[in-house]
Amino acid sequence: MHLPLLSSLPDSFWYSLTWFGDSGFLLPAALWIAVWLSLKRATRPVAVLWVLLFGTCGALIAASKIAFMGWGIGNATLNFTGFSGHTALSASVWPVACWLAASRWEHRVRVSAAAVGLLFAICIGASRLALYAHSKSEVVAGLALGMAVSGTFLWLQHRRPHPRVNWALVALSLATPVLFLRPGTGAPTQGALEVIAIRLAGIEQPFTRADLLARRL
Repeated sequence: MHLPLLSSLPDSFWYSLTWFGDSGFLLPAALWIAVWLSLKRATRPVAVLWVLLFGTCGALIAASKIAFMGWGIGNATLNFTGFSGHTALSASVWPVACWLAASRWEHRVRVSAAAVGLLFAICIGASRLALYAHSKSEVVAGLALGMAVSGTFLWLQHRRPHPRVNWALVALSLATPVLFLRPGTGAPTQGALEVIAIRLAGIEQPFTRADLLARRL
């Protein structure tokens, strides 16, 4: 992972950036997207599409993590223990959130906004590498999963009615987690999944990355 750009920036920068991919920030954001899409009857089918796609993404992330922590299902060669949740959620939510914020503008502006959201998600994925929170394979897999969600959503909703929401209202709604969480504070999602994995597998301790890498020795 030795990338000069990543190591040249201070950890404080990466910690600040990575928080925008935390489930404590993005789960409410995903809910707000569903709310905005549900405001008018004509756009409610699009809201259902979003909920189904995002829900599938969340389920796959959780399943991959539980499978590894509970049963050690991973790939030692690729150093893969499950999807990077921060990266997958970011690549799911941020392109759609930016597209929604640009909903009052023409199509090419909305597409450009979605591209900016994807670039932001890629930067969040880079933060997971810089902080040694995930391996390259986990970040790439998370990015692919998230892009599949946001890309499928944006492709299927094309030419369908979409809400025209003021960008400031979208931005304010997406920022509501700041009212309840101190910026930088992560949600206890990982710990909860760990408890679930231990109980489902009937083990005392979860499998760790060290256990996985030991298989290569």
